[in-house]
Amino acid sequence: MEQRISLVTLGVADVSRARAFYEHLGWHGQEVEETAFFQAGGLALVLWGRAKLAEDAGVADNGGGFGGLALAQNVPSRAEVDAVLAAASAAGAAVTRPARETFYGGYAGCFSDPDGHVWEIAWNPGFPLAADGTLTVPDFGTPGPQDPAD
Repeated sequence: MEQRISLVTLGVADVSRARAFYEHLGWHGQEVEETAFFQAGGLALVLWGRAKLAEDAGVADNGGGFGGLALAQNVPSRAEVDAVLAAASAAGAAVTRPARETFYGGYAGCFSDPDGHVWEIAWNPGFPLAADGTLTVPDFGTPGPQDPAD
């Protein structure tokens, strides 16, 4: 399996409401067959009915809260962290963790969208961003798993 993510699909209660929220944040999407698609750099964010997503995935949707998933967007400055959190709040998000200094020397805060999906907005000086916003995971100097052929 390639080490790549192509799509992130969020199960939402109301696709139109969720699409409006993300468009209020300045994202541009399109809706096809009750599914909204947003280009997000080199991958796509998809909004689909929560029940349909659970059925398609073959899992039970027990209606619980936090699903153990957080999305993250790294930005190029501390000021942009504050600006994104303010825009999210103005769009109807709940700021779940105001921006603050982090243990890794950065600055970050979190919000949840109207369906409870958590987003972290972070400035991390250790994770460089290219001009197009592409993140590069730094070399932490730790050896990876050994190739069984070695």
